Amino acid sequence: MKFKKITSILLTAVCVMSLAACGSKGDSESGSGSDSKGGEDAGSSASGAKVIDIDLTEEEYAFGVDKTQPELLEQVNAFVGKIKEDGTLEEICDKYFGDGEPAAVESAELDTSKDQLVVATNAAFEPFEYTKGESYYGIDMEIASMLAEELNKELVIQNMDFEAVCLSVSQQKCDIAMAGLTINEEREEYVTFTDSYYSASQRLIVPDSDTDFDDCADADAVAELLGKLSESDTIGVQAGTTGQYYVEGDEDWGFDGLPAECQTYKSGSLAVQDMLNGNIKYVIIDAAPAAAITEAINEMQ
Repeated sequence: MKFKKITSILLTAVCVMSLAACGSKGDSESGSGSDSKGGEDAGSSASGAKVIDIDLTEEEYAFGVDKTQPELLEQVNAFVGKIKEDGTLEEICDKYFGDGEPAAVESAELDTSKDQLVVATNAAFEPFEYTKGESYYGIDMEIASMLAEELNKELVIQNMDFEAVCLSVSQQKCDIAMAGLTINEEREEYVTFTDSYYSASQRLIVPDSDTDFDDCADADAVAELLGKLSESDTIGVQAGTTGQYYVEGDEDWGFDGLPAECQTYKSGSLAVQDMLNGNIKYVIIDAAPAAAITEAINEMQ
C-alpha cells in the first residue's frame, strides 16, 4: 500500500523536549547525559535534523496476540483483512500521512469483571501511537478502537515501555500488543503475530548540516559510510526497536551491526533532541516516526 508523504504531524512539547531516557543491553541509563559520545561532532549543537530518505531495511508490522487466545488471533486476522479490503485502513493512514483529521481514542479503566480488550502499547511512536492529554492517537490506536467495537468489547489501553509490550502479552496481562511491532522470531517467542498490516523500514536521521550521505543512492551506500564509524561515535535508537538491533547487530534479524556505540532512549524524539544537543552523532528509527519527529523538532528550533 502506498501512502502520501507526511505533511503535518507534530509531537507534543513534553515528548520532544523531555531529556529523560532509559538504557538497555549495557548502555548508559541516562540516555542523554553529558557522557554520551558523539564522535567529532559531540559537544556542538545543530540547528535542525534531516532524514536520509533511503530505506535501510524492509519490515512488516503486525499485532502480537496472546498465545493462549487462538480465537482472538482468528478474529483479529479477519478484521485486518476486512479493513485492508474495504479501504478503512487506508483511510486511517491518510489521517496521519495525508490531510485527514486524527481521531482521539479513549481508554476505559481495567476491570476484570467486564468484557474488555486490553491492548499493550508504547505511546511514544508517532504516528502509530502517541498521546495528547489523556487521549490516545495514532494508526494503531484507531485500529484498536475499531477492533474493540468489532468484538463488542470495552477498550483498555496499557501504556508501557516498548520492551515490555510483548512480555506483558505473554504474561496474560494484556490480550494484544499494538505498538508498531516488526515481525521477527525473537518476539514470536512471546506472542503470535497476526497478518501484516503495514510495510515499514529503518531510516537514518542526521543533523541538517551533515552532508556525508547526500550523494548516497541506496542502502548499501549508506551502510558503507556507517561502517566507517568508530567506537567513539554514538548512534541513538529507541530501546527495543529494530534500530537497536540494526546498530548492535543481531543474527536473528540478519543485521551485522555497526562499529559505533549504541545509545538507547525511551523514544525517538529524545534521541533526536540529544543529537541536536551534540551528545550523539546520528539516530536510526522507523521511517514514519523519523519523518514526524524531525518535522516537529525542526518547527520548534
